[in-house]
Amino acid sequence: MAVVGSGPAGFYTAYRVMSKIPRAKVDMYEALPVPYGLVRFGVAPDHPEVKNCREKFEEVAASPDFTFIGNAAVGGGGPPAASASSQNQQQQQQQHPTNDFSQSVSIPLPRLMAHYDAVVFAYGAGQDKKLGVAGEDRLRNIFSAREFVGWYNGLPENAALDPDLTSGDEVVIVGQGNVALDCARMLLENVDVLRRTDITDCAVEALLRSRIRRVHVVGRRGPMQAAFTIKEARELMKLRDVGFHPVDMDLMPDEISKLPRARRRLMEVLVKGSTTSIDTASRSWSLDFALTPTRLDGDESGNVAGMSFERNQLSSVSDPDATVVRRSTEDGPAEEVHFGASMVLRSIGYKSLALPGFAERGIPFDERRGVIRNDGLGRVLQDQQQKSTDEQQGQYKPGVYCAGWVKRGPTGVIASTMDDAFTTADVIAADWHGGAPFMQEDGQAETESRDGWDALRREIDGGAARVIDWRAWQRIDQAERKRGELVGKEREKFTSTAEMLAAAGL
Repeated sequence: MAVVGSGPAGFYTAYRVMSKIPRAKVDMYEALPVPYGLVRFGVAPDHPEVKNCREKFEEVAASPDFTFIGNAAVGGGGPPAASASSQNQQQQQQQHPTNDFSQSVSIPLPRLMAHYDAVVFAYGAGQDKKLGVAGEDRLRNIFSAREFVGWYNGLPENAALDPDLTSGDEVVIVGQGNVALDCARMLLENVDVLRRTDITDCAVEALLRSRIRRVHVVGRRGPMQAAFTIKEARELMKLRDVGFHPVDMDLMPDEISKLPRARRRLMEVLVKGSTTSIDTASRSWSLDFALTPTRLDGDESGNVAGMSFERNQLSSVSDPDATVVRRSTEDGPAEEVHFGASMVLRSIGYKSLALPGFAERGIPFDERRGVIRNDGLGRVLQDQQQKSTDEQQGQYKPGVYCAGWVKRGPTGVIASTMDDAFTTADVIAADWHGGAPFMQEDGQAETESRDGWDALRREIDGGAARVIDWRAWQRIDQAERKRGELVGKEREKFTSTAEMLAAAGL
């Protein structure tokens, strides 16, 4: 079985399949030279406990039935996000060619699928949703939260992001999920706390120079509909020398005590935080609810300078599913709200992209939702445009599965991704033990086994491809840890593929 992607979805699927199907062989493909996906590049540096799942992944990798193939881009040309890079990313790659995926090995999808009984797509979501407002594509210092998180976590494609934290003292973050609060915390936290984590050295240097004193975290709906969780909100509330601006109490539900426990506790945190004084705080943040972005304003040099919003009306302040009410002409113009902003981060969600070769192999991809079409359990559906009239083909594509965000959309945390991956693995095991058809090439008997990476490698550069196996990754890991020891932290990450390959001895 091939697994495309080495994040939590990929590793948990591999683990479960190997425990359910004796002697199952799993080859895991990763476009970068290093594994773990969002565990390495998405989890906030000051949340090391969230990364403890790496211990389970290391157990999986230690199995003789598991093979890691890093620096190998399935579909060619790097991960799917590369085809949807923002203008900022394209400029970075032109200036820093070692930070793109030009050094990765290209593996055409049809060739990969020819050597396996099954393939699981678990490569996550790499495209950002945009605001769609005037000035977004014209002004500088506007980034997605994914780019900003990738920058401080050492993702090679974002290593040259270079956010300007010195030209002003206000930042606007559009979106109110946990990622948005992570970004706010990184901007407001004491740098001496962050420098002991695995945050990159370049991020520490930028944060030391930062003039940011106020962060607005803006959402379209109200407190009851916000996506962030109590842990992230409480962490920001407790930051030393950081104040919280009071929430608009008109947007809070009337009877908080009668709410379900989780939502009640979150509302109580917001109410309590709204009563604290910010007079002595040197920095502050706010949760600005019920606002829709309308315009980004710039200064004479082309940098973003501010952001305008329209005040929303909500169908209910108490209903978690409340929506923004469309205004009628009789209501008159909406109230306009303006914030100064020398940097803007958009944190309104991600989308997965189809891999090159999907159309050729008849793998249906929902462009609107950004997911592979599947039955909800992980079995990929037949592409209706290419489906054979032979009823024996069935509604599923034999041997093709998906897990994680490319299966269900970019929602949830690592624990929910684990549950999702286990569901996919369980249907793979059920199909295998139940005698369901898996992938076969024309003329190949259903019972004929595949040789996986051993055979595929011989077809790629005569077996001389610069791929990273698990031992090579361990050399990178050891080198990063030694770099970290020199500056009193767990690790100092390499931030370019060239550095990673050099540390691996390739």
